[in-house]
Amino acid sequence: MSRVYNFSAGPAVLPEEVLREAAAEMLDYNGTGMSVMEMSHRSKPFEEIIQTAEKDLRDLMNIPDNYKVLFLQGGGWTQFSAVPMNLMKNGVADYIITGSWAKNAWKEAKKYGTANAIASSEDENFTYIPDCSDLPIDENADYVYICQNNTIYGTAFKTLPNTKGKDLVADVSSCFLSEPVDVTKYGVIWGGVQKNIGPAGVTIVIIREDLIRDDVNPATPTLLKYKTQADKDSLFNTPPCYGIYICGKVFKWLKKMGGLSAMKELNERKAKVLYDFLDSSEMFHGTVRKEDRSLMNVPFVTGDKDLDAAFIKAASEAGFVNLKGHRSVGGMRASIYNAMPEEGVCKLVEFMKKFEAEHK
Repeated sequence: MSRVYNFSAGPAVLPEEVLREAAAEMLDYNGTGMSVMEMSHRSKPFEEIIQTAEKDLRDLMNIPDNYKVLFLQGGGWTQFSAVPMNLMKNGVADYIITGSWAKNAWKEAKKYGTANAIASSEDENFTYIPDCSDLPIDENADYVYICQNNTIYGTAFKTLPNTKGKDLVADVSSCFLSEPVDVTKYGVIWGGVQKNIGPAGVTIVIIREDLIRDDVNPATPTLLKYKTQADKDSLFNTPPCYGIYICGKVFKWLKKMGGLSAMKELNERKAKVLYDFLDSSEMFHGTVRKEDRSLMNVPFVTGDKDLDAAFIKAASEAGFVNLKGHRSVGGMRASIYNAMPEEGVCKLVEFMKKFEAEHK
């Protein structure tokens, strides 16, 4: 069977080139006579894999020397707890609620201190990003938290919030490495890699060194202390070795593609093809306020649940898979991450035009 166009929100499409390389190295990585899956995380070959991965990520994002890069496990839900446990010095944090994941992070943070919801777009089912130019930031807030790209609802921050001098913490899971980022504007950037970088099981945390402290919430598990991981260069315990190896290959692929500026151009072109069609279609409609649209996740509907279901079924049969919207929203969603080829988006739009013509 030929490969499908996979529009899944995560775990998601990976570059074919990377998958072929990994397949070729499955039984013998670099002359070691074994797979990376079988190798000790304390071995020289793996040490080289993780160090090279970190170096390439630092190059791609231009990460300053006073930021640590941690390759962790546990996904988003673990970071929802780790962030307040490590950063709530005054026991206060401000959260901007722009979707389910930010809301879950906020609820989790309430277990460890005062978590204020200082802005929200829930009043319109998270279809826009609230104005964050003059927020009621708590003077005791240890940080301001955002989910920068909302996978489920298809919105994205185009301008970072004015945090009035407080550290910004951002969950970038679904927009990681999709465009250039000024790391110095954040205290912490974190993301699960399973949407835009690698296989499920790896979480990357980029944290400014002064925020890595010993005097954290005493209930913080040893493994959830950023200091535990930072002091041991992500090797305190067995890391998700194979996932890190694949991430490293994706970093190399991104560099070869021209880096994050080139990816931004490509992602903008892909998104424009899909949004332009949605704006002109009589059948399909985007659900997000235009100025807040994500480049990565594009939700759309027909307005008729039966027609939505018929479209999803027909699309899947035609090789366009995982277009069903999140269960909390319904409709459809095309996730067009870095590894989704431009051709995939163009062919999807061709199919949508054909479907519309046949079902008018």
